[in-house]
Amino acid sequence: MQSKLLGPLALCAVFTVPALAVRLAGIHPSPLVALLLFGAAVVAASFVLAWAAEAAQVDISGGLAIAILAVIAVLPEYAVDLYFAYTAGSDPAYVAYAAANMTGSNRLLLGLGWSVVVLLGLAIAKRRTGRTVRELVLDSGYRVELGFLAIASVVAFVIPVTGQICLVLGFALLGLFVFYLWKMSRAEAGEPHLVGPAAIIGALPRRSRRALVVALFLFAAVVILASAEPFAQGLIATGRQLGVDEFLLVQWLAPLASESPEFIVAILFAVRGKGDDAIGTLISSKVNQWTLLVGCLPIAYLLGGGGAGGLALDARQVEEFLLTATQTLLGVAALLALRFPRWAAWTLLGLFAVQFALPGQTARYVLCGIYLVIALAALIRNRRHLLPTLLAPFRATPAAERASVPATPERRP
Repeated sequence: MQSKLLGPLALCAVFTVPALAVRLAGIHPSPLVALLLFGAAVVAASFVLAWAAEAAQVDISGGLAIAILAVIAVLPEYAVDLYFAYTAGSDPAYVAYAAANMTGSNRLLLGLGWSVVVLLGLAIAKRRTGRTVRELVLDSGYRVELGFLAIASVVAFVIPVTGQICLVLGFALLGLFVFYLWKMSRAEAGEPHLVGPAAIIGALPRRSRRALVVALFLFAAVVILASAEPFAQGLIATGRQLGVDEFLLVQWLAPLASESPEFIVAILFAVRGKGDDAIGTLISSKVNQWTLLVGCLPIAYLLGGGGAGGLALDARQVEEFLLTATQTLLGVAALLALRFPRWAAWTLLGLFAVQFALPGQTARYVLCGIYLVIALAALIRNRRHLLPTLLAPFRATPAAERASVPATPERRP
């Protein structure tokens, strides 16, 4: 069994060690080489981090552990974005990149991640039962997380309306994230169901398992922190060098790299017939994005030398945030009944694809309108579930639902 673990870890080392060597030696490769070298390191380290975070659930429980695991789990995705926000404090041009990375990762997770996982889960269910399944049903315990996402999605509209991510909003979102962690810590975690390398690590003897998990955490964190800056700079420089819009590279290429482990874990759940766990994993990620990530941006901006007023957005960035917020609203509205219908998956996937075919300002506002209209129709259809969902984070978790609440807020067992 241990030999099966060496292969994946060795493969990750192949992609991470060269980047560390270049960084430590002070070598400055060409922008394209830096993009490929450090981008591969970020992806490989993200997989190592995902395996370690999942395996850690065998030994760790409680609120403090949940907080630690949550911060570690989001490190790959947020390292680049927080670097952009920090640098924007001294160079306002980087505000656009911070907004691009955040909106790109958010829309990618919902538009592509949610849709693919649901459609795959329904296809697996049809193959196993021989009947056409029209919707993916989630356990009632997921209503708490959906409630947090619903609240965050409403608060998110403050950003495009005011045209900025202010410091007060940042602290409010961080407060919501802390409350989210506390709420999750109150739930009784079920027995982890690990897959892949995480399952192999989890099956090791206790002392070996704990030592390996800590070592993997430290290694992945070092790689990600060392690679974040050159990867981000490589994205921008490569775009300029090749004549490609660097905003688009930052918006889609960087999130694709950091989100890939999350997608693969969710897809593995769906393939194994655990579609509700798969979509639940991605709902948790959305909560983290709209609370922890957005909340940290104005703080990173302030620490980088920016003003206490927060990040001021231009017209393009306002459009991107409005499009992201309306997409999230549709996702929440369609899921209020804890049933993800096939039509919603195809709609989210189709609208996500359309934005690339129609990239202009007018098209983005039209897409916002389409998202809002469909979201309103879904809200009307699921209106009896709206209030219970919004109140779910503030209610005591029923004993019958506790076992279905995740052991960590970022990744489910």
